[in-house]
Amino acid sequence: MSDSQLSMPVVDAKSARFFRPPLPAGHVCRPRLTDSLLQGLSGKLSLVCAPAGFGKSQLASELCEVLPAGWRVLWLSLSARDKDPGRFLEMLLEALRSLYPGLAEAPLERLRLRQRHQPFAYEAWLDEVLDELEGHLAEPQPLLLILDDYHLATGPVLDRCLQFLINHLPAPLSLLVTTRQAPNWHLARLRLHGQLLELNELDLRLLPSEVAQWLAARGVESSPELVETLLARSEGWPAGLQMLWMAGQGEAELDLAQLHGNAPLISEYLLQEVIERLPADLQSFLYETALLERFSAALCDAVRQSHDSTGHIDYLFRHQLFLVPLDERGQWFRYHHLFSDLLRSRQSELALLSPKQVYLRACQWFMQQGQVEEAVEHALLAERPDVVASLVQNLSEEQLLSEQNVVQLLRWKRILPDSLLYSSPRLIILYSWALILGCQLQAAEDLLGHLSRFLPANGEVQQRLLTAQWLALQTVLAKARGQVARARELGAQALACVPDDLYGPQLMLLTALASIEMGQGNIDLARRYNRRGLELARRSANPAFEALMHYERARVLLARGLPTRALDELAEGLARVPSRQARKLSPLRGRLHLYRGFVGLFTADFAMARQELLQGLEEARACRDVAVLTAYFGLAMLDARKHSLAAGYAWLEEAERLMSQWDVPQIYYLGMMTVQKCMIWLQQGRLQTAQSWLESLAEAYCQEPAAAPPELHPQMAIQVQILLLRTAAMRKDWNAVEQLQVDLLEANKKHAGLMNQFALMQLVYVAISRGELEQAREHLKALLPETEGGVRLHLFDILQRYPQVLHAALDQAPPTVQQWLAPQLGDDPLPVNTELLSDREFDVLQLVAQGLSNQQISDKLFISLHTVKTHVRNIHGKLGVQRRTQAVARAKALGLLG
Repeated sequence: MSDSQLSMPVVDAKSARFFRPPLPAGHVCRPRLTDSLLQGLSGKLSLVCAPAGFGKSQLASELCEVLPAGWRVLWLSLSARDKDPGRFLEMLLEALRSLYPGLAEAPLERLRLRQRHQPFAYEAWLDEVLDELEGHLAEPQPLLLILDDYHLATGPVLDRCLQFLINHLPAPLSLLVTTRQAPNWHLARLRLHGQLLELNELDLRLLPSEVAQWLAARGVESSPELVETLLARSEGWPAGLQMLWMAGQGEAELDLAQLHGNAPLISEYLLQEVIERLPADLQSFLYETALLERFSAALCDAVRQSHDSTGHIDYLFRHQLFLVPLDERGQWFRYHHLFSDLLRSRQSELALLSPKQVYLRACQWFMQQGQVEEAVEHALLAERPDVVASLVQNLSEEQLLSEQNVVQLLRWKRILPDSLLYSSPRLIILYSWALILGCQLQAAEDLLGHLSRFLPANGEVQQRLLTAQWLALQTVLAKARGQVARARELGAQALACVPDDLYGPQLMLLTALASIEMGQGNIDLARRYNRRGLELARRSANPAFEALMHYERARVLLARGLPTRALDELAEGLARVPSRQARKLSPLRGRLHLYRGFVGLFTADFAMARQELLQGLEEARACRDVAVLTAYFGLAMLDARKHSLAAGYAWLEEAERLMSQWDVPQIYYLGMMTVQKCMIWLQQGRLQTAQSWLESLAEAYCQEPAAAPPELHPQMAIQVQILLLRTAAMRKDWNAVEQLQVDLLEANKKHAGLMNQFALMQLVYVAISRGELEQAREHLKALLPETEGGVRLHLFDILQRYPQVLHAALDQAPPTVQQWLAPQLGDDPLPVNTELLSDREFDVLQLVAQGLSNQQISDKLFISLHTVKTHVRNIHGKLGVQRRTQAVARAKALGLLG
């Protein structure tokens, strides 16, 4: 069934050739496409080329209904009989004569008298007809000539005739051609001069909004899930969408599980309209390659044990037969989902090649190409765990640790029998690394215990290698478990004996040791480990290793309070990993993006931060990378800053659920999670809850013997002390504040950089809350020079709350900081209020300024209505006003509100 045969009324055979089919009931108009075609009328040719069922004829018919006034339309529906150029040209001239009576009578007579077995000068004949036609055409009444289903008539001679027609088309005439395969015309000149409009399968695919409209026209209440499922299965193919609907018996409630290409209606259509019209050898090719998720000509040759796959793929591509290109070079393809469903079901019925045979041959081919991941996947499909084990143990640590495809490796591990897994020291070592990367610490330790069966090894070299690997693994395990002293001791031994060319384990050691030193406040030592790691990564000539070390260096730079330089390091890292591709996820790319968003928080670039955090979150989660926690915490901080405390808390709850699902040990996340929750509890005014948890954290992480901090937050101990000070100040427990300030200043001697800045900022807030404005300025003067590295978050917060204090200390800031702050501070003509608002009062004031009622403020901040009213009274008293509107106006005048 062709596009043009849908809903066609009964007419006589001759007039049917010139009849424009009406649009079917329930047709969804697509103005985005007709608008393009309308623009194409200014050129010579509009070419709509797509497979069967993409609505080409309907689109042409829709165009006819929206043509500007004055346009005339001539519609020619073509068939296989029109391959004869004489027959086609005779039909074309008869159609033109229906609009322009008397046109080209002599040429028409000569064409009718021609002898089929004798040559005929078609181009000269066309030249004569076009000359005469030009005299009949008029600008006020331009003509649109539509050739529908040109693929049925195409042939070498007719193609040349149409090429001549296109090249010599009179100005008031525009040609629209619909076809399933690209005609053999030379169109470069038309493209160059803007005389050609082309719409292909990608253009004609339905959009989500069009699917929703299509369902609405059939009385179906669409949901995002239904639209997404229909689009995924049909891939935007209009005929496929119609058949999926009909396969569901046109019910308003569609069974999503039944939406596949094996449905009888879809099978019948594809078989009759596509497959059975192909040559027998091409049909065999389709069935023999149907099981492959993606394929190239070389892979198809290997699977089929032949040498003609290139020709078959070229034919399928040229004829638009449900072949989807997967790269720009035209080497890799897949079949349309519905087409693939049918082929696979038929392949099974016809049993041309057994599935295991197909997959094993594909595995062997990928192995020869060095694509181990693909080879393993096909070995699994072939149900050959012995081949899987053989392939995996040929992986290098460098491949494993640079790509860190933990999800895949752990899936492969589950399929391998224990007898195979324990049969080789290589498998034990590789899967121990994979389990550590997946935070499966106990499983890694258990598996590593089986390495003793192979010790002592045969030969000194093998013994040294196994010992080095064991030490490296034990170091990273000890560090992950928080055993700092043991990790340091083992790490020193491992670094001394791991060979220089064993890059992966060396880098894992160096990053683990750098993280330990950051947690101990030894930033300079962490930097040295980083530098050594980057030099090693460069020697390895592995871009992924370099990207990993740029990420690690960015972490250290942020800890030093240099977020601008950290962003530069992350940009360097992203430049060394491939951009996002549909098929290939990269935990390293996800980690770089999410950390870029986290660093963006500290530069106060909140829009960039959210975008990067979400992008990194998606990929890191898909790769099961525990660094995804950084994204969740960053997003929670962003929402909490906007007083969307419920949304911020929801991010933390989602992160906690995910860690539980992944069976990640709590040491990786529980302390960080609690710190983040305490920050939100403090914003909510739940001081007792926050204090209780912070004291528990301080006992674990701030007192000797202190637990090792989480890997993703090595400086957590100092943050706990800062939050304890903030809690005491909010409770106005000045005795506790005095002691906590002493403890914080002592602890902060080891923590220069970002944590020192956080501490100073908290001291500013404490001094202000006690009315000690001069002391607040002193702390601010100490803070401002340290923000030259790009940290704007502290200044942004102070700017929001206490601009006068910041203004008074502005002259102490470095020039770059002054440049950023001065335009936002203004001249500050108003005196500083000695009794400034508390953090909670400021939060309430901001919501009052947004026009929220007391009840709405209560709901948003999770505090009682009585507490809100108390805060509002305090705000009025401190600002010297009596009404809410006066409070907002006064706060803006003071610079407390923007």
